[in-house]
Amino acid sequence: MVMLEHIREEITQLDEELLGLLARRKTLSIEVAKAKQVNSRPIRDQQREQELLVALIQKGRPLGLDAHYVTRIYHTIIEDSVLSQQAYLQGLLNPSQQEPMTSVAYLGPRGSYSSLAARKYLARYKDQVIEVNCHNFREVLDAVESGRAAYGVLPIENTSSGSINEVYDVMQHTSLSIVGELTYPIEHCILSAVPTELAQIKTFYAHPQVFQQCSHYLGKLEGVRHEICDSSSSAMMKARELASPDVAAIGSAAGGELYGLQVVATHLANQKENYSRFIVVARKPIEVAPQIPAKTTLIMSTSQQAGSLVEALLVLRNHHINMTKLESRPVQGNPWEEMFYLDVSANLQSSDMQDALVELTKITRYIKVLGCYPSEDVKPTDIPPVLLGS
Repeated sequence: MVMLEHIREEITQLDEELLGLLARRKTLSIEVAKAKQVNSRPIRDQQREQELLVALIQKGRPLGLDAHYVTRIYHTIIEDSVLSQQAYLQGLLNPSQQEPMTSVAYLGPRGSYSSLAARKYLARYKDQVIEVNCHNFREVLDAVESGRAAYGVLPIENTSSGSINEVYDVMQHTSLSIVGELTYPIEHCILSAVPTELAQIKTFYAHPQVFQQCSHYLGKLEGVRHEICDSSSSAMMKARELASPDVAAIGSAAGGELYGLQVVATHLANQKENYSRFIVVARKPIEVAPQIPAKTTLIMSTSQQAGSLVEALLVLRNHHINMTKLESRPVQGNPWEEMFYLDVSANLQSSDMQDALVELTKITRYIKVLGCYPSEDVKPTDIPPVLLGS
Protein backbone atom coordinates (compact mmCIF):
# COMPACT_ATOMS: atom_id res chain seq x y z
CA MET A 1 0.00 0.00 0.00
CA VAL A 2 2.89 2.34 0.82
CA MET A 3 4.40 1.61 -2.61
CA LEU A 4 1.05 2.43 -4.35
CA GLU A 5 0.74 5.76 -2.53
CA HIS A 6 4.31 6.64 -3.50
CA ILE A 7 3.60 5.86 -7.18
CA ARG A 8 0.42 7.94 -7.08
CA GLU A 9 2.30 10.88 -5.56
CA GLU A 10 4.85 10.65 -8.36
CA ILE A 11 2.08 10.59 -11.00
CA THR A 12 0.44 13.64 -9.38
CA GLN A 13 3.75 15.49 -9.46
CA LEU A 14 4.23 14.61 -13.14
CA ASP A 15 0.68 15.78 -13.94
CA GLU A 16 1.42 19.14 -12.31
CA GLU A 17 4.62 19.43 -14.32
CA LEU A 18 2.68 18.62 -17.51
CA LEU A 19 0.20 21.40 -16.73
CA GLY A 20 3.06 23.85 -16.28
CA LEU A 21 4.62 22.79 -19.58
CA LEU A 22 1.28 23.07 -21.42
CA ALA A 23 0.78 26.58 -20.00
CA ARG A 24 4.28 27.55 -21.09
CA ARG A 25 3.65 26.13 -24.58
CA LYS A 26 0.42 28.13 -24.81
CA THR A 27 2.26 31.32 -23.88
CA LEU A 28 4.82 30.65 -26.61
CA SER A 29 2.03 30.05 -29.14
CA ILE A 30 0.79 33.59 -28.46
CA GLU A 31 4.32 34.87 -29.12
CA VAL A 32 4.12 33.02 -32.45
CA ALA A 33 0.85 34.85 -33.19
CA LYS A 34 2.54 38.18 -32.48
CA ALA A 35 5.31 37.35 -34.96
CA LYS A 36 2.77 36.24 -37.59
CA GLN A 37 0.83 39.46 -37.07
CA VAL A 38 3.93 41.53 -37.83
CA ASN A 39 4.81 39.44 -40.90
CA SER A 40 1.18 38.90 -42.07
CA ARG A 41 1.70 35.15 -42.16
CA PRO A 42 -1.26 32.73 -41.92
CA ILE A 43 -2.05 31.19 -38.54
CA ARG A 44 -1.80 27.62 -39.78
CA ASP A 45 1.25 26.10 -41.41
CA GLN A 46 0.09 22.53 -41.97
CA GLN A 47 3.38 21.41 -43.48
CA ARG A 48 5.15 22.52 -40.31
CA GLU A 49 2.45 20.80 -38.20
CA GLN A 50 2.87 17.57 -40.15
CA GLU A 51 6.66 17.68 -39.80
CA LEU A 52 6.26 18.28 -36.06
CA LEU A 53 3.87 15.33 -35.63
CA VAL A 54 6.01 12.97 -37.70
CA ALA A 55 9.08 13.88 -35.62
CA LEU A 56 7.18 13.42 -32.35
CA ILE A 57 5.80 10.02 -33.42
CA GLN A 58 9.30 8.85 -34.31
CA LYS A 59 10.74 10.13 -31.03
CA GLY A 60 7.88 8.60 -29.06
CA ARG A 61 8.31 5.04 -30.35
CA PRO A 62 11.58 4.28 -28.50
CA LEU A 63 9.87 5.63 -25.36
CA GLY A 64 7.03 3.12 -25.72
CA LEU A 65 4.47 5.71 -26.88
CA ASP A 66 1.98 4.52 -29.49
CA ALA A 67 1.69 6.64 -32.66
CA HIS A 68 -2.10 7.00 -32.30
CA TYR A 69 -1.67 8.13 -28.68
CA VAL A 70 0.88 10.80 -29.61
CA THR A 71 -1.25 11.95 -32.56
CA ARG A 72 -4.43 12.33 -30.46
CA ILE A 73 -2.63 14.37 -27.82
CA TYR A 74 -0.95 16.71 -30.29
CA HIS A 75 -4.06 17.20 -32.43
CA THR A 76 -5.70 18.59 -29.27
CA ILE A 77 -2.68 20.75 -28.45
CA ILE A 78 -2.46 22.10 -32.01
CA GLU A 79 -6.20 22.87 -32.09
CA ASP A 80 -5.93 24.84 -28.83
CA SER A 81 -2.85 26.66 -30.13
CA VAL A 82 -4.61 27.64 -33.38
CA LEU A 83 -7.74 28.87 -31.60
CA SER A 84 -5.70 30.76 -28.98
CA GLN A 85 -3.72 32.53 -31.72
CA GLN A 86 -6.93 33.36 -33.57
CA ALA A 87 -8.47 34.81 -30.40
CA TYR A 88 -5.36 36.94 -29.81
CA LEU A 89 -5.34 38.40 -33.33
CA GLN A 90 -9.10 38.98 -33.24
CA GLY A 91 -8.73 40.83 -29.96
CA LEU A 92 -6.24 43.23 -31.57
CA LEU A 93 -8.54 43.88 -34.51
CA ASN A 94 -11.74 44.13 -32.43
CA PRO A 95 -10.85 45.86 -29.13
CA SER A 96 -14.38 45.49 -27.70
CA GLN A 97 -13.78 41.74 -27.52
CA GLN A 98 -10.98 42.32 -24.99
CA GLU A 99 -13.31 43.51 -22.23
CA PRO A 100 -13.12 40.94 -19.38
CA MET A 101 -16.90 40.68 -18.81
CA THR A 102 -19.77 40.09 -21.23
CA SER A 103 -23.28 38.66 -21.41
CA VAL A 104 -24.71 35.91 -23.59
CA ALA A 105 -28.23 34.73 -24.42
CA TYR A 106 -29.03 31.12 -25.28
CA LEU A 107 -31.88 28.62 -25.36
CA GLY A 108 -32.94 27.15 -22.02
CA PRO A 109 -31.66 27.38 -18.44
CA ARG A 110 -28.14 26.38 -17.43
CA GLY A 111 -27.20 22.90 -18.56
CA SER A 112 -28.70 23.06 -22.05
CA TYR A 113 -26.39 22.23 -24.92
CA SER A 114 -26.59 25.87 -26.00
CA SER A 115 -25.41 27.01 -22.55
CA LEU A 116 -22.49 24.55 -22.61
CA ALA A 117 -21.53 25.70 -26.12
CA ALA A 118 -21.78 29.38 -25.10
CA ARG A 119 -19.46 28.81 -22.15
CA LYS A 120 -16.94 26.96 -24.27
CA TYR A 121 -16.90 29.67 -26.95
CA LEU A 122 -16.64 32.68 -24.62
CA ALA A 123 -14.11 31.07 -22.25
CA ARG A 124 -11.45 31.77 -24.86
CA TYR A 125 -12.28 35.49 -24.93
CA LYS A 126 -13.81 36.49 -21.58
CA ASP A 127 -13.11 36.00 -17.86
CA GLN A 128 -16.70 36.54 -16.67
CA VAL A 129 -19.97 35.81 -18.46
CA ILE A 130 -23.48 36.86 -17.44
CA GLU A 131 -25.96 34.30 -18.78
CA VAL A 132 -29.41 35.22 -20.15
CA ASN A 133 -31.79 32.25 -20.36
CA CYS A 134 -34.36 32.27 -23.19
CA HIS A 135 -37.40 30.14 -24.01
CA ASN A 136 -37.04 30.15 -27.80
CA PHE A 137 -34.72 31.21 -30.63
CA ARG A 138 -36.61 34.45 -31.33
CA GLU A 139 -36.14 35.46 -27.71
CA VAL A 140 -32.38 34.91 -28.04
CA LEU A 141 -32.24 37.36 -30.95
CA ASP A 142 -34.49 39.84 -29.11
CA ALA A 143 -32.17 39.78 -26.10
CA VAL A 144 -29.19 40.75 -28.26
CA GLU A 145 -31.10 43.28 -30.39
CA SER A 146 -32.38 45.04 -27.25
CA GLY A 147 -28.96 45.11 -25.58
CA ARG A 148 -29.90 42.76 -22.71
CA ALA A 149 -27.12 40.48 -23.98
CA ALA A 150 -23.96 41.22 -25.95
CA TYR A 151 -23.98 37.85 -27.71
CA GLY A 152 -26.47 35.18 -28.67
CA VAL A 153 -25.64 31.52 -29.31
CA LEU A 154 -27.87 29.51 -31.63
CA PRO A 155 -27.61 25.90 -32.89
CA ILE A 156 -27.71 25.92 -36.69
CA GLU A 157 -27.20 22.29 -37.70
CA ASN A 158 -26.51 18.80 -36.36
CA THR A 159 -24.68 15.90 -37.95
CA SER A 160 -27.54 13.53 -37.08
CA SER A 161 -30.74 15.56 -37.54
CA GLY A 162 -29.51 18.09 -40.12
CA SER A 163 -30.30 21.81 -40.30
CA ILE A 164 -32.35 23.50 -37.59
CA ASN A 165 -34.84 25.25 -39.82
CA GLU A 166 -36.37 27.44 -37.12
CA VAL A 167 -33.04 29.23 -36.66
CA TYR A 168 -32.73 29.89 -40.40
CA ASP A 169 -36.26 31.31 -40.38
CA VAL A 170 -35.67 33.76 -37.51
CA MET A 171 -32.35 34.85 -39.04
CA GLN A 172 -34.26 36.19 -42.06
CA HIS A 173 -35.66 38.99 -39.92
CA THR A 174 -32.77 40.28 -37.81
CA SER A 175 -30.26 43.10 -38.06
CA LEU A 176 -27.69 41.11 -36.05
CA SER A 177 -24.39 39.88 -37.48
CA ILE A 178 -22.83 36.45 -37.16
CA VAL A 179 -19.48 36.98 -35.40
CA GLY A 180 -18.42 33.44 -34.56
CA GLU A 181 -19.08 29.72 -34.75
CA LEU A 182 -18.15 26.55 -32.94
CA THR A 183 -18.80 22.84 -33.24
CA TYR A 184 -19.80 21.14 -30.01
CA PRO A 185 -19.91 17.35 -29.37
CA ILE A 186 -23.42 16.18 -28.49
CA GLU A 187 -23.46 13.15 -26.20
CA HIS A 188 -27.03 12.27 -25.26
CA CYS A 189 -27.67 10.37 -22.03
CA ILE A 190 -30.76 9.11 -20.27
CA LEU A 191 -30.88 10.93 -16.94
CA SER A 192 -32.94 10.17 -13.84
CA ALA A 193 -33.36 11.92 -10.48
CA VAL A 194 -33.60 8.60 -8.60
CA PRO A 195 -32.01 5.16 -9.00
CA THR A 196 -33.78 3.28 -11.80
CA GLU A 197 -33.32 0.92 -14.72
CA LEU A 198 -34.08 1.48 -18.39
CA ALA A 199 -36.98 -1.04 -18.36
CA GLN A 200 -38.74 0.96 -15.61
CA ILE A 201 -38.80 4.25 -17.54
CA LYS A 202 -42.15 5.01 -19.21
CA THR A 203 -41.83 8.76 -19.94
CA PHE A 204 -38.95 10.64 -21.55
CA TYR A 205 -38.64 14.44 -21.54
CA ALA A 206 -36.47 16.09 -24.21
CA HIS A 207 -36.20 18.82 -26.83
CA PRO A 208 -37.69 17.82 -30.24
CA GLN A 209 -34.24 17.87 -31.87
CA VAL A 210 -32.98 15.43 -29.23
CA PHE A 211 -35.84 13.00 -29.89
CA GLN A 212 -35.04 13.24 -33.59
CA GLN A 213 -31.33 12.59 -33.05
CA CYS A 214 -32.04 9.53 -30.86
CA SER A 215 -34.96 8.13 -32.85
CA HIS A 216 -33.34 4.76 -33.62
CA TYR A 217 -32.52 4.02 -29.98
CA LEU A 218 -35.86 5.23 -28.63
CA GLY A 219 -37.78 3.41 -31.38
CA LYS A 220 -36.69 0.08 -29.87
CA LEU A 221 -38.27 0.90 -26.50
CA GLU A 222 -41.88 -0.25 -26.19
CA GLY A 223 -44.68 1.43 -24.26
CA VAL A 224 -42.91 4.74 -23.60
CA ARG A 225 -44.15 8.34 -24.01
CA HIS A 226 -42.16 11.26 -25.42
CA GLU A 227 -42.86 14.63 -23.77
CA ILE A 228 -41.60 17.73 -25.59
CA CYS A 229 -39.63 20.41 -23.71
CA ASP A 230 -38.30 23.74 -25.00
CA SER A 231 -34.69 22.81 -24.07
CA SER A 232 -32.61 19.94 -22.70
CA SER A 233 -32.20 21.78 -19.40
CA SER A 234 -35.99 22.17 -19.07
CA ALA A 235 -36.27 18.40 -19.54
CA MET A 236 -33.72 17.85 -16.77
CA MET A 237 -35.59 20.22 -14.45
CA LYS A 238 -38.80 18.25 -15.11
CA ALA A 239 -37.09 14.94 -14.29
CA ARG A 240 -35.71 16.44 -11.06
CA GLU A 241 -39.13 17.85 -10.14
CA LEU A 242 -40.97 14.53 -10.67
CA ALA A 243 -38.20 12.43 -9.08
CA SER A 244 -39.78 9.17 -10.19
CA PRO A 245 -38.13 5.93 -11.35
CA ASP A 246 -40.44 5.80 -14.38
CA VAL A 247 -39.46 9.30 -15.61
CA ALA A 248 -36.23 10.40 -17.30
CA ALA A 249 -34.76 13.28 -19.28
CA ILE A 250 -32.44 13.08 -22.26
CA GLY A 251 -29.48 15.46 -22.26
CA SER A 252 -25.79 15.76 -21.53
CA ALA A 253 -24.06 14.19 -18.55
CA ALA A 254 -22.52 17.59 -17.74
CA GLY A 255 -25.95 19.22 -17.72
CA GLY A 256 -27.42 16.40 -15.67
CA GLU A 257 -24.73 16.90 -13.05
CA LEU A 258 -25.93 20.49 -12.53
CA TYR A 259 -29.39 19.14 -11.63
CA GLY A 260 -28.22 16.18 -9.54
CA LEU A 261 -29.33 13.59 -12.10
CA GLN A 262 -27.87 10.11 -12.56
CA VAL A 263 -26.83 8.62 -15.90
CA VAL A 264 -28.92 5.56 -16.78
CA ALA A 265 -27.75 4.98 -20.38
CA THR A 266 -25.37 6.55 -22.89
CA HIS A 267 -24.62 6.46 -26.66
CA LEU A 268 -28.20 7.18 -27.76
CA ALA A 269 -27.63 9.19 -30.95
CA ASN A 270 -28.38 7.74 -34.38
CA GLN A 271 -24.85 8.60 -35.47
CA LYS A 272 -21.81 7.63 -33.45
CA GLU A 273 -20.17 11.00 -34.13
CA ASN A 274 -22.84 13.51 -33.15
CA TYR A 275 -21.97 17.20 -33.30
CA SER A 276 -23.93 20.44 -33.41
CA ARG A 277 -22.68 23.59 -35.08
CA PHE A 278 -23.55 26.82 -33.29
CA ILE A 279 -23.38 30.40 -34.54
CA VAL A 280 -22.66 33.43 -32.36
CA VAL A 281 -24.51 36.67 -33.12
CA ALA A 282 -23.92 40.27 -31.98
CA ARG A 283 -25.26 43.74 -32.78
CA LYS A 284 -22.19 44.83 -34.74
CA PRO A 285 -20.11 42.92 -37.31
CA ILE A 286 -16.44 42.20 -36.67
CA GLU A 287 -13.36 42.27 -38.84
CA VAL A 288 -11.42 39.06 -39.34
CA ALA A 289 -7.63 39.21 -39.44
CA PRO A 290 -6.30 38.21 -42.87
CA GLN A 291 -4.07 35.52 -41.30
CA ILE A 292 -7.13 33.66 -40.00
CA PRO A 293 -9.29 31.25 -42.07
CA ALA A 294 -12.64 33.05 -42.38
CA LYS A 295 -16.20 32.18 -43.26
CA THR A 296 -18.80 34.53 -44.68
CA THR A 297 -22.53 33.78 -44.41
CA LEU A 298 -25.00 35.48 -46.73
CA ILE A 299 -28.63 35.15 -47.78
CA MET A 300 -29.95 35.78 -51.24
CA SER A 301 -33.07 35.46 -53.33
CA THR A 302 -32.74 34.74 -57.03
CA SER A 303 -35.23 35.29 -59.83
CA GLN A 304 -37.79 32.58 -60.62
CA GLN A 305 -36.16 31.86 -64.00
CA ALA A 306 -34.54 28.48 -64.68
CA GLY A 307 -30.82 28.44 -63.94
CA SER A 308 -30.83 31.58 -61.76
CA LEU A 309 -29.32 29.80 -58.74
CA VAL A 310 -26.71 28.06 -60.87
CA GLU A 311 -25.73 31.41 -62.38
CA ALA A 312 -25.22 32.86 -58.89
CA LEU A 313 -23.15 29.89 -57.76
CA LEU A 314 -20.95 30.16 -60.86
CA VAL A 315 -20.00 33.66 -59.72
CA LEU A 316 -18.49 32.14 -56.58
CA ARG A 317 -16.65 29.49 -58.57
CA ASN A 318 -15.26 32.05 -61.01
CA HIS A 319 -13.81 33.99 -58.08
CA HIS A 320 -12.27 30.84 -56.54
CA ILE A 321 -14.60 30.94 -53.52
CA ASN A 322 -15.48 27.59 -51.97
CA MET A 323 -19.09 27.17 -50.81
CA THR A 324 -19.36 25.00 -47.69
CA LYS A 325 -23.12 25.21 -47.06
CA LEU A 326 -26.26 25.87 -49.11
CA GLU A 327 -29.66 25.86 -47.43
CA SER A 328 -33.02 26.91 -48.89
CA ARG A 329 -35.93 28.18 -46.81
CA PRO A 330 -39.35 29.48 -47.90
CA VAL A 331 -39.86 33.24 -47.76
CA GLN A 332 -42.61 33.78 -45.22
CA GLY A 333 -45.65 35.39 -46.83
CA ASN A 334 -44.46 34.70 -50.40
CA PRO A 335 -45.64 31.23 -51.51
CA TRP A 336 -43.20 29.25 -53.72
CA GLU A 337 -40.41 31.78 -53.19
CA GLU A 338 -37.21 30.68 -51.47
CA MET A 339 -34.34 32.37 -49.67
CA PHE A 340 -30.92 30.73 -49.95
CA TYR A 341 -28.41 30.70 -47.11
CA LEU A 342 -24.77 30.25 -48.11
CA ASP A 343 -21.59 29.71 -46.11
CA VAL A 344 -18.40 30.34 -48.06
CA SER A 345 -14.74 30.00 -47.10
CA ALA A 346 -13.69 33.59 -47.69
CA ASN A 347 -12.86 36.78 -45.84
CA LEU A 348 -15.40 39.51 -46.57
CA GLN A 349 -12.57 42.02 -47.01
CA SER A 350 -10.77 39.99 -49.68
CA SER A 351 -10.83 41.30 -53.24
CA ASP A 352 -12.34 38.03 -54.54
CA MET A 353 -15.25 38.23 -52.10
CA GLN A 354 -15.86 41.91 -52.77
CA ASP A 355 -15.85 41.38 -56.54
CA ALA A 356 -18.20 38.39 -56.19
CA LEU A 357 -20.66 40.45 -54.12
CA VAL A 358 -20.72 43.18 -56.77
CA GLU A 359 -21.62 40.61 -59.43
CA LEU A 360 -24.16 38.82 -57.23
CA THR A 361 -25.90 42.12 -56.45
CA LYS A 362 -26.52 42.59 -60.17
CA ILE A 363 -28.06 39.15 -60.81
CA THR A 364 -30.04 38.47 -57.60
CA ARG A 365 -33.30 39.96 -56.39
CA TYR A 366 -31.98 40.36 -52.85
CA ILE A 367 -28.65 39.73 -51.12
CA LYS A 368 -27.44 40.43 -47.61
CA VAL A 369 -24.25 39.50 -45.74
CA LEU A 370 -25.13 38.04 -42.34
CA GLY A 371 -21.55 38.08 -41.11
CA CYS A 372 -17.88 37.29 -41.59
CA TYR A 373 -16.19 35.44 -38.75
CA PRO A 374 -13.19 33.20 -37.92
CA SER A 375 -13.62 29.56 -38.85
CA GLU A 376 -13.40 27.41 -35.70
CA ASP A 377 -13.16 24.23 -37.75
CA VAL A 378 -9.55 23.22 -37.05
CA LYS A 379 -9.11 20.12 -39.20
CA PRO A 380 -6.57 17.63 -37.81
CA THR A 381 -3.23 17.60 -39.56
CA ASP A 382 -2.82 14.60 -41.87
CA ILE A 383 -0.28 11.95 -40.89
CA PRO A 384 1.10 9.42 -43.40
CA PRO A 385 -0.79 6.13 -42.72
CA VAL A 386 2.44 4.14 -42.62
CA LEU A 387 3.47 6.02 -39.46
CA LEU A 388 0.21 5.05 -37.75
CA GLY A 389 0.67 1.41 -38.58
CA SER A 390 -2.38 1.24 -40.88
